[in-house]
Amino acid sequence: MLGSLTRTIVALLALFALAASQVRAQSPQEFYKGKLLTITVGYGPGGGYDLFARLVAKHIGRHIAGNPSVIVQNMPGAGSLIAANYLYTVAPRDGSAFGLFARDLPLLGIMGHNDKIQFDPRKYTWLGSSSDFSDDAYVMVVRDDAPAKTIDYMRTAREPLMVLGGTADGTSGADVPRILQQALGLNMKLVLGYRDSAAIFLAIERNEVFGRITDLSAIRASRAAWLKPGGGYRILLQFARIKRHPDFPDVPTALELATTEAGRKLIEFTETPLLTMARPFVAPPGVPADRAKVLQAAFMATHRDPQFLDEATRSGLYVSPVGPEQVMESLEQMSRTPPELIDRLRKILEGRGG
Repeated sequence: MLGSLTRTIVALLALFALAASQVRAQSPQEFYKGKLLTITVGYGPGGGYDLFARLVAKHIGRHIAGNPSVIVQNMPGAGSLIAANYLYTVAPRDGSAFGLFARDLPLLGIMGHNDKIQFDPRKYTWLGSSSDFSDDAYVMVVRDDAPAKTIDYMRTAREPLMVLGGTADGTSGADVPRILQQALGLNMKLVLGYRDSAAIFLAIERNEVFGRITDLSAIRASRAAWLKPGGGYRILLQFARIKRHPDFPDVPTALELATTEAGRKLIEFTETPLLTMARPFVAPPGVPADRAKVLQAAFMATHRDPQFLDEATRSGLYVSPVGPEQVMESLEQMSRTPPELIDRLRKILEGRGG
C-alpha cells in the first residue's frame, strides 16, 4: 500500500511539474489573449493621476499582443501609499497588474525614513512615466482673497495666515509645502486629511483652505476656469521648473526665490523625481522578463499613439514620456545623494525642521 501511495505522489508531482512547465512556456501573446489587466491608481476618481490611468487603460490594450481588456481600480489612501505597497507585496506578478502612484514615493522609499513604506522603488518592474514635467509645473495656486498676495508676504508674515490643503504625509501636496517652507522661509499652515485631489479643490472653493500646491495639468484638467483672467485664483510660484513656464512668465520658480545655498540644494534634490517621473507607472517585482518587455514596449507605444495624444490634449493632460531605463538612472542618482542632505530632508518631512 505504501508503494502505491508513493507512486501516486510521484505521478501528481510529475503532473504539477508538467503544468508549471507549460505555464512557463506560454508566450506573451498566448498569456495576454482574452486577459483582463488591472491598473491600480492610488487616488480617487477625478484627479490628474486617475485621468492618466484611465487614458492609458483605454489605449494600451491595442499595443499588447493578444489585445487584452484593461480596467482601472481606484485604491486611495495615505497619499497613494496603500496602492504602492499593494503593487509591491500583493498584486499578481504574472504581468496582469500594474499601477500608478504619487511621484515622490520613490524618493521617500530611497530615503527609508517611513516605516509604512514596504517597497524598494528600484525593485519594481518599471514601465516608465507618462510625463517628465517638461511641459508642466508644480504650482502654488491660491484664492484671490487669500491673505498672502506674494511669496515675500509669506516670508514676512508674523502668523501662518496662509493655509494650504493636502491629502497625507508622503505625497507631493504635503511634502513640497514643507520643503518650500524650510527652503524659502515661508510662514504658512498645512491642513492634511483630504481624501483626494477632488476633495481639496472643493475645499478651496468652499474657503476651508486658501489654496494648495499641485501640478498645473491637474488644474487645467479639472478647474481650467481658475486660470482665466478674473477666475478668482492666482499662482504664486512654480516648483520643478528649471525655467519659468511659458504660460506664466511673471511667476517665479522656487530656485529663483531661494536666498541661501542650502535652500537651493534642497530644492534641486527634491525636484529630481518630479522632473523624471511625474506620472510613474510600475508593475510588481518579479514579472516574467518577456511579459515585462511587452508591457514596457506597450506603455511607450501608447504614449506615441495619435489617438492617445489627441485625447490627452483635449483633456488638458501633458504627455512627455520617460522610459524605464531613464527612470532607473534617476533612482540610482537619488540613491547616491550625500547623507547629510538626506538627513535634512528626513527631518523636514518628519516635522522636525531642517
